[in-house]
Amino acid sequence: MKFLLNLYAEPVEEAVLAGELVCGQVFADPSITAAVRMRDGVATVTEGPYSPASDQPTGHYVIDCDGRERALELAVLILGGRDGGVEVRPLMDSAGMEM
Repeated sequence: MKFLLNLYAEPVEEAVLAGELVCGQVFADPSITAAVRMRDGVATVTEGPYSPASDQPTGHYVIDCDGRERALELAVLILGGRDGGVEVRPLMDSAGMEM
């Protein structure tokens, strides 16, 4: 199954070595992002992160593993005992089925 792991911590090397990584990127600093919002048919662009929260994502991995339990194990490896978080979300194909 494929999962998206949204990182809220700096990743550690063990996750890459697990052999289940499909792809991943580290995000640039949120201060140089822009957010596009649509309201009543009008688009607005705001400089800075989409969310004002202090917990900003730092990157993401797409993994292909045996199931949810393994994805959770990989999330723990990514954190490597440090503070932070990883959101584990199944990916869906175009028919709405888990990949």
